[in-house]
Amino acid sequence: MKIFAFHLLNDYSGSPKVLMQLIKGWTKNNLDVHLVTCEGRNGFLSNLEDVSYHYFWYQWAQNPYLRFINLTISQLILIFSLWLKVQKNDIIYVNTVLPFGAGILGKLKGCKVIYHIHETTINPPIFKKMVFGIAKWSGSEVIFVSEFLARQEPFENTKTHILYNAIENSFLEMASQNRKVTKSPSHVLMVCSLKDYKGIQEFVILAQQNLNFNFKLVLNATQNEINVYFSKIDCPLNLQIFDSQTNLHPFYRWADVILNLSRPHQWVETFGLTIIEGMAYGIPAIVPPVGGITELVQENTNGFKVDCRKMHLLNEKLNQLFSQREKYQQMIQYNIDKINHYSENSFIRKNLNILSLP
Repeated sequence: MKIFAFHLLNDYSGSPKVLMQLIKGWTKNNLDVHLVTCEGRNGFLSNLEDVSYHYFWYQWAQNPYLRFINLTISQLILIFSLWLKVQKNDIIYVNTVLPFGAGILGKLKGCKVIYHIHETTINPPIFKKMVFGIAKWSGSEVIFVSEFLARQEPFENTKTHILYNAIENSFLEMASQNRKVTKSPSHVLMVCSLKDYKGIQEFVILAQQNLNFNFKLVLNATQNEINVYFSKIDCPLNLQIFDSQTNLHPFYRWADVILNLSRPHQWVETFGLTIIEGMAYGIPAIVPPVGGITELVQENTNGFKVDCRKMHLLNEKLNQLFSQREKYQQMIQYNIDKINHYSENSFIRKNLNILSLP
């Protein structure tokens, strides 16, 4: 029996990182793991030990019609290239709903097909209906990363599981050794993709309106992509912008608060991996008031929930966080105590149980 794990785009975003953690747990438990992803990209899924790699062609395109054509072609290639390699007793593990060819392949071959679903915001709606329709038709079981997502995208007549994302053991150990004592908090961090709906422009405005604080923005993008995006945006001197980073520890150690400013009307966060990474350092958070990410933050206990469109409220909560020193220290301690709920060992153990493996 083999586990064939499928992921479309290997990069440094949240969903491939979660799959990387699972794969390391699987190989540690001596499972025969095969990873299927598109060729020519580096990310969290690159160069994993004791893993057999299979690559397929896929080219992301700005034009949505061309992107759909490329994705469809890539999934046909995926099915035909693996048809003779996948056997009925293998497990098909589909990370996100996008590599829909994996679900079709597994269904036709009679395999156990497990979907690990991270997202709900997929456009256009007709495309979302198609990929979720294939998932519901082909999936034997489905894993959701939050209670919110399970309610948002119910799979009738399919066994479902809630499995919160986890903090890596190595990350947690490093964080526990490097937490700082903050007496005068003033450092604001956001880590996200280079997308408007992630609230990048709101973050810039927040920096412009709070020149007494220091801001850092880490984007999952190349420096050239960042230069093009910000070529017509006036960034204040208290804002530093960084391209994709393989090591975020220096940023979390620097930060006094971590933000997620995703626009609720355009993108609903289903979990929030950077928020629990910040929690490992004790950092309070400000997050949107909707989505799975709200399950990580208790209002006025370890952060605040604010719609980024309400800039006055965002400013108010940020300044409140930094001015109430005793409350700020209580938030830090709450996060340090709570982070063990997201341990990697528990995460792997629960996942193995879902796979029906010892």
